[in-house]
Amino acid sequence: MSVALRAAFLASAVLAIAACSPQVSRHGFQPVDVQPADIVVGTDTRDTVQARLGSPSVVSTFEPESVWFYISQTTAKYTFNLPEVTQRSVTQITFDDSGRVIGVENLNLEDGRELAFNDRETPTRGRELTVLEQLLGTVGRQALPNAEEDLPPNQRRRRE
Repeated sequence: MSVALRAAFLASAVLAIAACSPQVSRHGFQPVDVQPADIVVGTDTRDTVQARLGSPSVVSTFEPESVWFYISQTTAKYTFNLPEVTQRSVTQITFDDSGRVIGVENLNLEDGRELAFNDRETPTRGRELTVLEQLLGTVGRQALPNAEEDLPPNQRRRRE
């Protein structure tokens, strides 16, 4: 084998291996200096949590001042496949009425649950038409208006 052929083979092998590496992307809360797990129950307050971690990703819908969530997610996408979640971190921080932290809970990808969506459809009344019936169903049923009496109510023929 010549040196050029070996170099071309090596370059194509390197490109093939590089094409199989995933594209990794990170979304959501990205801690810089302090981890959400470093929040101390009973000591920290809403103000200290917001100063250390920043504003939450999501607040509770029904109790926005009581429960804060910090959410981050890492996905990997291989070539033409759909992105796959490889890591998820949800930190739930619960506050009491005075604003002190009363609970910190860390959840990961294994703690998530799959939701079973109902794939049934609501039936519609009437009969189902074939494609041919849909295309040719109105042919010959209604004549084009050619006189004043054939026009729909409250419409006049345009005078030219």
